[in-house]
Amino acid sequence: MRKLRTVEMHRLTVEEFHAAEKMPLVVVLDDVRSLYNVGSIFRTADAFLVEAICLCGITACPPHPEIHKTALGGEDSVAWRYYATAAEAVDALHDEGYFVYAIEQVEGSTMLDQLVTTEDRRYAVVFGNEVKGVHQEVVDRCDACLEIAQHGTKHSMNVAVTAGIVMWEFSKRNF
Repeated sequence: MRKLRTVEMHRLTVEEFHAAEKMPLVVVLDDVRSLYNVGSIFRTADAFLVEAICLCGITACPPHPEIHKTALGGEDSVAWRYYATAAEAVDALHDEGYFVYAIEQVEGSTMLDQLVTTEDRRYAVVFGNEVKGVHQEVVDRCDACLEIAQHGTKHSMNVAVTAGIVMWEFSKRNF
């Protein structure tokens, strides 16, 4: 096997990305403090043609060198907007007709591998702070919660890794 060169991959330009049909998914970051995590999530959102990212609370906004270090330009292709709180973002997304999931371990959560989506619905997923997770007031505003099964000694995963897993799972549903 031969590795492909970048020019052989036929990647979209930023302009082509902006014009392309997006997966009907918005990512919400609730007080994500690491700029490297924010950048990584932008880069993954670009890979999956995510519609937009909502940056909330203490979550840093582009342009920023530490975001760019891991986003590698994803912060230029993926649309984003800022909200003072994730609760405000969830309320705005509900007003726009989104079904909003918190990615959190809660009573009655749906395991991610049991996710059922419909083609006529747009979705948003809320990811929380690296230490405290999604704020309870935000969980309370969400329509449901998704949880990733974990079988080891830890009860959490890095937020950027979690975001990648969730975006991948949504992308498999043929959006």
